[in-house]
Amino acid sequence: MTTQDTSPATDTAPAGGCPVLHQTPAAMGSLANQNWWPEQLNLRPLNKNSPKIDPMDDGFDYAAEFNSLDLAAVKADIADVLTTSQDWWPADYGHYGPLIIRMTWHSAGTYRIHDGRGGGGSGTHRFAPLNSWPDNANLDKARRLLWPVKQKYGRKISWADLMILAGNVALESMGFETFGFGGGRVDVWEPEEDIYWGPETGWLDDERYSGDRELADPLGAVQMGLIYVNPEGPNGTPDPLAAARDIRETFARMAM
Repeated sequence: MTTQDTSPATDTAPAGGCPVLHQTPAAMGSLANQNWWPEQLNLRPLNKNSPKIDPMDDGFDYAAEFNSLDLAAVKADIADVLTTSQDWWPADYGHYGPLIIRMTWHSAGTYRIHDGRGGGGSGTHRFAPLNSWPDNANLDKARRLLWPVKQKYGRKISWADLMILAGNVALESMGFETFGFGGGRVDVWEPEEDIYWGPETGWLDDERYSGDRELADPLGAVQMGLIYVNPEGPNGTPDPLAAARDIRETFARMAM
């Protein structure tokens, strides 16, 4: 049986001993190159993983797979999910509709017009960093609720389409009449590293502003980790006039 040495680290090595300070704790903090040199050009998008490791077969035709679906049956299965409360995350008032709509909205709501990035077109909501944003708290539960539907239909429906369709079904199940649904969103199979979400290194920071609260391009959201505006007001300050300015600016950048 061995015991861990919990003696405090020292700044000096014993006489004649190894000069490396083995007990010194490793340095903590953010020491990545992009933090030391924040202005450097990010070339990682040029070194993407090979398409050979794509989990779909070579020549996979998602449009053909989607067109083979009985969409009415898929919607019926989603509707059953909405009203089947689970012990691990009980539905509010017996209906998951609001949770699912929030997931759908947050999947699509990252879109911004300046560079056309973000949005719900590729299923990135299930990957980092989006799946860890404070604004997306507990939305992993919404995707988990839909997992049996995804398992049943497999690659005939992408996560991107399923998350948007589920929001439509939720609205319809609560009496709202939608315009219908158009499928065809192809999932990415790894996180997208070529999207700029802002300069901040901490959640809910807002270093993206300059001058008279001018939001930097191409960003749309007001703070790191939020989909759009802070519902409490700018930086949590309940100022209606300042909030109105943020709302006009951010939602315009979301093409709304």
